[in-house]
Order: sequence, then C-alpha cells, then structure tokens
Amino acid sequence: MMLRSVCYNLFMIIPPKLKPGDEVRIIAPSCTLPSLGWMDEAFLERAKDYFRSRGCTVSESKHLRERNVFDSTSIQHRIEDLHEAFRDPKVTLMCTIRGGWNCNQLLPHLDYTIIKNNPKIFCGFSDITALANGIHAKTGLVTYSGANFYHFGFGSQMQYTYDAFDRCVMQEEPFEIVPSTHWTSDRYEPAHPELTFKQSEGFWILQEGKAEGVSLGANLCTLQLLHGTEFMPDIRESILFLEDDYESHPRTFDRDFESLTKQPGFDQIRGILIGRFEPCTANGITPMDRVQLEQIVASKSLPKGIPVIANVDFGHTNPIITFPIGGTVRMEAGKGTARIEILVH
Repeated sequence: MMLRSVCYNLFMIIPPKLKPGDEVRIIAPSCTLPSLGWMDEAFLERAKDYFRSRGCTVSESKHLRERNVFDSTSIQHRIEDLHEAFRDPKVTLMCTIRGGWNCNQLLPHLDYTIIKNNPKIFCGFSDITALANGIHAKTGLVTYSGANFYHFGFGSQMQYTYDAFDRCVMQEEPFEIVPSTHWTSDRYEPAHPELTFKQSEGFWILQEGKAEGVSLGANLCTLQLLHGTEFMPDIRESILFLEDDYESHPRTFDRDFESLTKQPGFDQIRGILIGRFEPCTANGITPMDRVQLEQIVASKSLPKGIPVIANVDFGHTNPIITFPIGGTVRMEAGKGTARIEILVH
C-alpha cells in the first residue's frame, strides 16, 4: 500500500502496467492516421514492431483510418473507438496515433463509468492533454502524457523517448528524469529520415526550492480549454508540467500562463516544470529563449518558494519523456543542480 507521503489522491487509480502478451490499441481521439501524410505503411509497421518486440500484439481502432475536413472523424466514431478499447479485456495500452485540435469535443460524451471500471494505460500528448486531464479529473485514473504511436517508428534516433516510455508504463519503480544529451526540432520527411540533433543545455533552474506533489498538465494552451469546466483537474498540491508548440510564442505563452495563475487552487501548487520550446514560431515572432522565459516566470504571482525548472524533455521537440497525469513527482532545484523524480506512476 502506498504511503500518504507519496500519494496525494486517495481515489487515484493506477492502470496495470504493459507486459508481454498484452494488446496495444492504436486510437485517434483527435486527428486520424491519414492526416499524417508522411506516414507510409512501412513506417507504421516499424512502430508496431516496437511493441511486437516486447511480446505485445497491436490492433487498430475501427475508425483510425477515416478522415474528414478536420483531419479527424466524427465525435460518434471517436467515442465508439474509445469505449470499445476500454471495454476490451485484451487491451492494456491505448496509444494515440497523434495529437490535433479537437479531442475536447469528446469530454461530455464519454461514459466515465466504463473508463473507471476498466482502467487502461492511455497515452498521448499535445491535443491529447485535454482528454488525459479530463479523464483523470472525472475518474481518478492516472493517464500519461508522452509518446504518440508514430514516435515508435523512428528507430534508434528516439532511444531516449523509448526508455522514458518503458520506465513509465512498463515498470512500477520510481525513476529519475535525466536530461537528454541531444535534441532536435526537425520534422520527419520520408526523403530525409535521419533527424539532425543538437547538444542539449540540460535543465534551466528558474527558481530554487524543493517540492513533491501531483503531476498535472502538459500542453498549456490545450489545458486552458478545460478552465471553468468539470473536466479541469484540481491543481492544489500539484506540480504542473507546462509546454507549448510552434504556434505559441513568448506573448501567447505569457498570456496563457497568466490565465493559469487565476485558476482556483493555484496558490497551493507546489512546483512547475516547463518543457523545451521549439526554436521557431508559426508567425515569425521571436521564439522563446531563457531570458524571456525567466522574465515571464518572474512576472507571475507564484506561491512563495516553489521550485521552477525549465527546458525539460517534454513538448514538441524530440526526444520526450512520458509522465503520469495524476501520479506523484518530486523535484529539487538549487545550488546549480536540478533533480526530478517520478515516484508514483
């Protein structure tokens, strides 16, 4: 039985870990497979082989290959696929094919009793932030922000991502998040399958302190879609994970971050982890750098003494970690060193 010191949610449900013999279901609660125009069948098979090499079987949700004008499929079909996967006793892991723009549409239509009674590993990132946090808020199920299914087709280029995924969804022991040595913002192109990596600066300590709390968050602008709804998790006693993609820039990130500070319970958060930003923006505005991020953090009314660590390996660059939404995290920042541990996942 977990001790209260590392378990802040007495109603937390941790799904069974993935093991040989289990089934992995590829799902598309946001954009569907055809929207990944660069992903051919060979790439998809390589991604499937990652799980087959671990003794798992892989299946596709019924509507994975549909596509409408929104690069998605109907609410009804996406709900059908989610409910079917949660009900299927063979399925242990649901891995989203990618993110997108619209999975928050699903939140009012889900049967949360089905989800609560059939706990499964649910993993994805970006737009999936809305669904992962909403499911946790409504059921207590620990969900996961991390690799989408397409990540597993990159081979050895993503070994850091794979190791982080395995530690979080295949093992039960606490683990430390260690900075990657190299990272990339390259977009995959079939004609140039090898990504170009650059050396990592490691973690940025923006505010010193020690903390332990519930891990929540992920993509900031998507999390903001939940503000004021029944699907927003209680952020008290939390360590917030925050990141954004190339459509964000310092001005919009600052505004979204400010909105988060106005949420009920923000005065009781325990720490903040900020993911790596992309080195470009969609509209040509200067992208985020350390100086601007330090200014943004300094401008916020943060609870006194909470630690803030940035440039962590999650977000829209590669490689990325997988972390639990609703689990327990410990962080320490000070004297030029930073340490992040996932305790309960």
